[in-house]
Amino acid sequence: MFDFEKLEVYKKAKSYNRSVSDFLAKDTVDKVTYDQLKRASFSIMLNIAEGAGRFTNKDKRNFYVIARGSVFECVAIFDFLNDEHKIDEFFFNDFYKALEEISKMLFALIKSLER
Repeated sequence: MFDFEKLEVYKKAKSYNRSVSDFLAKDTVDKVTYDQLKRASFSIMLNIAEGAGRFTNKDKRNFYVIARGSVFECVAIFDFLNDEHKIDEFFFNDFYKALEEISKMLFALIKSLER
């Protein structure tokens, strides 16, 4: 097992990414939004994994910061979809809560590497 697979934040990002894939399979968004959301969601997972594989805290932190940026990008996309009535309120709230939790976990991880 790789180190990143043990991280709770990675597990939550993976679960979130699966939910996004299921949502996107419903074909309710345009191609540009689909592509952007798919890439941003996947980026969260990939940057957590890549960061965990780095040797220095500075390098690890950089990838976790990028992952957190992708979380914010996803929130903005879902905010837009919500305003456009392209997403059910229930799904919006679920995605929002999941992203908020991932963001907080990444923030704590980033802060722990500043020492």
